[in-house]
Amino acid sequence: MRWAGLLRYEQVILASVSSPMNLPQSLDCPRLGELRLYTDRIYDGILNGELPFGQHGITTRDTTLIESPDLTVRHVDLKCWMRQHYPEQRPGFLFSRSERITHPFISLETGQAMLVERQALKSVLEQTKRQLRELQDKHDALLKQPTVIPACAQCPISDRAEATYLNIVGGLLELMLGQSPSGTPYSSFKTQEAVVSALVAHHSGAMGIAERTLNGKFATARRRLRSASR
Repeated sequence: MRWAGLLRYEQVILASVSSPMNLPQSLDCPRLGELRLYTDRIYDGILNGELPFGQHGITTRDTTLIESPDLTVRHVDLKCWMRQHYPEQRPGFLFSRSERITHPFISLETGQAMLVERQALKSVLEQTKRQLRELQDKHDALLKQPTVIPACAQCPISDRAEATYLNIVGGLLELMLGQSPSGTPYSSFKTQEAVVSALVAHHSGAMGIAERTLNGKFATARRRLRSASR
């Protein structure tokens, strides 16, 4: 009754029950289904030797007590059994408020979903790191060609190449500012301005690393990416 939160209906329930193992089909109280389920669980634990029992708080192995109204289970034994077999259950009559808060239950399904999401985030992070390294390598290579760059000014980049770079930049930026389906941010950056500030702080003086240039390129890249995704 305590497990089901029906202690205030104790007199009604006891008056209608001939044997604790055989609850009536109907009772003038709510959550009868829960009461029946929890009662079955307790007796199942007793019958399978998982839950110690006794009489008047004294533990014994007297199986004749199983159907007796004098059957008792010590709180410490019930709490230990519940932790092991029903960890998602933490009723207030057994567990303190701090125990219910500091030991939240995570179901198998939730745990599996968290692992899948973690693997997905790890994969996205590795892919982003690879793309960032590729861009850094290309950037470093360009910096090592001071005599070639002016000559190439007469050879403008093709539309296809420009679209490719803009999509990569836009995708990386959207990823850095985005979050997973569960709401976990992919990075510590909250806004485009924060990304721009960090780039300027770390690479000030490099070609193209200026606040106005970066904001313009990022805005173009995000627009291009959104149009490509439609």
